[in-house]
Amino acid sequence: MALKRITMQEIADACGLSRNTVSKVFNGRGSVPETTKSLVIAKARELGYYQYSMDDASEERSSGTIALLTQHKLLSHNFGAFFLTSFSDRISRSGYSMQMYEVSPEELEETRLPPLLNLEQTAGILGIELFDRAYIEMVCSLGKPTLFVDGFPRASKTLIDCDFVSMENITSEMAIVSRMISNGAKRLGFVGDIQHCNSFYERWLGFCEAQKEAGIPVDRSLCILEEDGEYYGDVGWLLEQLKALPSIPDAFACANDYLAIHLMTALKQLGLSVPDDVMLTGFDGSMEASLIEPTLTTAQIPSKELGRFAANLLAERIRQPVFPFHWTNLKTTPIWGDSTR
Repeated sequence: MALKRITMQEIADACGLSRNTVSKVFNGRGSVPETTKSLVIAKARELGYYQYSMDDASEERSSGTIALLTQHKLLSHNFGAFFLTSFSDRISRSGYSMQMYEVSPEELEETRLPPLLNLEQTAGILGIELFDRAYIEMVCSLGKPTLFVDGFPRASKTLIDCDFVSMENITSEMAIVSRMISNGAKRLGFVGDIQHCNSFYERWLGFCEAQKEAGIPVDRSLCILEEDGEYYGDVGWLLEQLKALPSIPDAFACANDYLAIHLMTALKQLGLSVPDDVMLTGFDGSMEASLIEPTLTTAQIPSKELGRFAANLLAERIRQPVFPFHWTNLKTTPIWGDSTR
């Protein structure tokens, strides 16, 4: 069969890189970040670039099962749904099937795998919405190619033995909070459990850093930082939290869109206008953020792209298990809605 005539320029365009960068990857000249190398090589394999077409022709087709571990059986929210569809499609193209396992509270507490998971038939492990440190470290110790999407608070600063992929949180959160400060906010509150997961914690760091740069002290008394739970979706509970604050701040930054949308309802029930009385932001770029009134300022997570990237990285890890681990953040993008002035 004739090999595809794919050029370096086509690979560069597909990756959003310069031809010179792609050339450095193939020629081994110059300094290129490992994450960029993996992206280029994965795209070259996908497009059928001759160098990797010949490599693949000499290999048996990959096979086996990718075990998806999660604390939530149904990933119904935007990020999980779009990520999972994209990941599943790409990993199946590499020859793997995928099996989802819901980790029960008892299995989490006892740091044991779901009983139906057969490690001998498992080619690799993907963890998503799994934020318990002891459990993550247990999975990493199994000796299987493993990739986690997000993780426990400060996971990105911890020496865990796996590949780690997440959305970039700090920079977009700083941009969002800085915009509210430039529009007049002098007293700001954060809403969400900053110990829930690494992404929430990093959004808190962005919230704090933006105020530090503006010379505004962080006031925890204006924040709602209770442990994560279903009550964050209870408008009545949020009303009580708001009434317990010493005063209503000029602006709230919420850890995600779900929290922001419920908080907006609670603020309206207090007779406050968003954004005239209180500015409000979320994070995720969910569909609901653009449908509520006023539309929500948020940060768009590239869920589909993150899914494809994670699948390529895990497939490459299975092929090259001793390669250095990748810790990668994919850029998020602020989306300016009407909830900020």
